[in-house]
Amino acid sequence: MSLKYNEKIIPLAKELRTNATPQENHLWYDYLSSYPVRFQRQKTIDNFIADFYCHDAKLIIEIDGSQHYTVEGQQKDEFRTEMLEGYNLTVIRVTNRQVDDNFQGVCLFINKIVNERLETKETQ
Repeated sequence: MSLKYNEKIIPLAKELRTNATPQENHLWYDYLSSYPVRFQRQKTIDNFIADFYCHDAKLIIEIDGSQHYTVEGQQKDEFRTEMLEGYNLTVIRVTNRQVDDNFQGVCLFINKIVNERLETKETQ
């Protein structure tokens, strides 16, 4: 199933790639860009832009900063996750602080989830 996207938000996705947070850049350049399964940065899906997306594992990784911990931010995240899970995608969230303080642990967690998703895909 091909994922639909809103082409009007592609320029914003490109801008977000150019102006990524330090944590997004760290995760991308020091792990995901050379990961054995392909990831994309700032992938447009429906009316959303996922920080990182892996088509093979049907996985979205979101890196959450402080704006995600307000009531409004949490409500938006819940809605967004529900919509994206409607495409049979799994959404995982890690915080900026986790990337800063436990980068190796974040990488191990991502690797575990990717492998679980790929194993599930193979048994279907």
